[in-house]
Amino acid sequence: MENTASKTGFFGRAYQLWRAVVSRLQSPLLLGLRLYWGWQFFLTGKGKLLHLNETAGHFAGWHIPFPHLNAVLAGTTECFGGLLLLLGLFSRLVTVPLIFTMVIAYITAESEALKSLWSDPDKFVSAAPFLFMLACVIVLVFGPGVFSVDWLILKNERQKS
Repeated sequence: MENTASKTGFFGRAYQLWRAVVSRLQSPLLLGLRLYWGWQFFLTGKGKLLHLNETAGHFAGWHIPFPHLNAVLAGTTECFGGLLLLLGLFSRLVTVPLIFTMVIAYITAESEALKSLWSDPDKFVSAAPFLFMLACVIVLVFGPGVFSVDWLILKNERQKS
């Protein structure tokens, strides 16, 4: 029986090589994504916490219930969630509350952009929460990559068993 590579011909082998090379970029891409957006989450969360009264005032203006409490929760989630994302620690878990805060940001602060999702998608993707949420969805689905504390923990667990 012939092997698969000889059946695929030149273009099939070239594609397999191309796929192998491009696949090697996955972990560096995830690292860059985590570092950049983890840092951005940290900064925005820290800003909310350092300017708590101002943040609570914005939250009250957006009719968010218990604005002071929710400002603390959002700031803490973004600040510490961003740090965990930077490290690649509990990455897939921490993206869930971060995504939730971005959904709330769309519902409250960016409601016009949310309403424009189908009629004016440019408005939706240009809103501040979009790239934060997209980065979290990517890490949730693909994981943090090999340059992460999560990967080191998983590697250590595999070696024990």
